[in-house]
Amino acid sequence: MSKIRIGIDLGGTKTEIIALDADQEVRARHRTQTPRDDYAGTLRVIGGLVAKVEAETGARGTVGVGIPGSLSPFTGRMRNANSVWLNGKHLDADLAEVLERPVRLANDADCFALSEAVDGAGSGASTLFGVIIGTGTGGGIVVNGRLLTGPNRIAGEWGHNPLSWPRDEELPGPPCYCGKQGCIETFLSGPGLTRDFLEATGRHLTPPQIIAASAVHDPEAEAALWRYEDRMARALAGVVNLLDPDVIVLGGGLSNLDRLYQEIPRLIGRYLFSDGARIDIRPPVHGDSSGVRGAAWLWDAPR
Repeated sequence: MSKIRIGIDLGGTKTEIIALDADQEVRARHRTQTPRDDYAGTLRVIGGLVAKVEAETGARGTVGVGIPGSLSPFTGRMRNANSVWLNGKHLDADLAEVLERPVRLANDADCFALSEAVDGAGSGASTLFGVIIGTGTGGGIVVNGRLLTGPNRIAGEWGHNPLSWPRDEELPGPPCYCGKQGCIETFLSGPGLTRDFLEATGRHLTPPQIIAASAVHDPEAEAALWRYEDRMARALAGVVNLLDPDVIVLGGGLSNLDRLYQEIPRLIGRYLFSDGARIDIRPPVHGDSSGVRGAAWLWDAPR
């Protein structure tokens, strides 16, 4: 059988699979609902998807999986997943048994960053920081084509640092599912934007509704987006002060907000430990497909 690379994006609501051939062409692709709160069902869904694409392509593949969390290097078990039914499980070993082959797992934001570094918005960059701003807020780091994970496997976990230079009204910050308060995720995720708008106005709007209201000059929506952009500038300034990446690529639902690519570079300079700001922030080339493509690349990426 010919070889393919299989990538799986294991999300809280959907699971996507992709099969890439040696020329990086998509040979098969499917999405299905993730069985919420059902670990055994999740394993069955992944097993069924892999069998389906291998039957469809007539090829056997390596399997990489993007996960909402990480494997603990101390216990070998899943942790930090907002898909809480995965936490505490030996997901890599269980999938290897189901699929009858070794698998490689990485955080979904790491997979996104790897995809965009290989042949996406950050292709050719020495250092890339990939950001996920959607239901949650995460990050991944790729340096010279190598995905950085670290000995604790938490490299890039930007969303669970405190918001930089908090204002009085931002303290102590909203509670986060991780058990702390004031995490970047509680401000910059989609639910965080909705919460901020509700607290400021008493109106419950989703991020797309807030963006649409701003487009017709709703002053409360415009103020919410200004707060969001300033908070993102502060949060990314911490990354730039530490890592100084060549390229920052934004992914997730809120990355579709075009004004971020003009406003954040304009705002960030005031927060940097520098006499200027050369900040290159780009949208993803592969859009919603980046995570699943990066998972497929896990077997090819240097480790």
